[in-house]
Amino acid sequence: MHGYDLPVVNAEEFLRVAKALGSHRYLDGSLHLVHAFALEAAGPREQLEGAYAWAIETLGTPDIDPNSRDPRLYRTCTNAELVAVLAGFFSAGAERARERLQARLATVDATTPSLPFDESAESDMFPLLVDAGWQLLPLAALDPERHKGAILAFGEPIAFETARFDEENTLPTQVTLQELPAMGAAELLSATDGDGDFRRPIPLYSEGNEVYLDYVMRGVLRAAKLEEA
Repeated sequence: MHGYDLPVVNAEEFLRVAKALGSHRYLDGSLHLVHAFALEAAGPREQLEGAYAWAIETLGTPDIDPNSRDPRLYRTCTNAELVAVLAGFFSAGAERARERLQARLATVDATTPSLPFDESAESDMFPLLVDAGWQLLPLAALDPERHKGAILAFGEPIAFETARFDEENTLPTQVTLQELPAMGAAELLSATDGDGDFRRPIPLYSEGNEVYLDYVMRGVLRAAKLEEA
């Protein structure tokens, strides 16, 4: 996967990008796994009422060890739930959510890297609190009218046909993905400074045809009212 630093400075911009990544016409699906700790700490805010209730029930289940990597500690969230839980930790008024999360993490063998969004620390991250990504439509599934913009972005028709052929005939099957960095304690507790600005750039990881990904990303940034860096 290739990393691209999102041109965002603060939570408001980042949340607009996260929302746009899950609401465009080239989206094929998503998989957002959010740990019960994060949902519990974020609280029953708008869009998270059901997720919060699930977290309380899950953490109260006797045979689920909170100090483990039990997959039952994760909820598959919608894009709206993902944006809401991120807002709970990054937006104004996040102090209480962070305090609740910090208290919960103190009860387990959590690891807290000193720097947020540090790719080299992802393998040692525990617990992984947010793992979010989107899959784009295959090139072969693009509609000539509905998805005309991406097709035309290749220039000559032969360039698009070649890219589609390569995608269809690559083994293992090539998929087009966009993923946020893994988020643990450092990301949800200390990613922003006192002014609400991010301390470090937030990467977006992608895999697939570069022309296609570039076109979609430019559309995402337009929808999020951001200029490309």
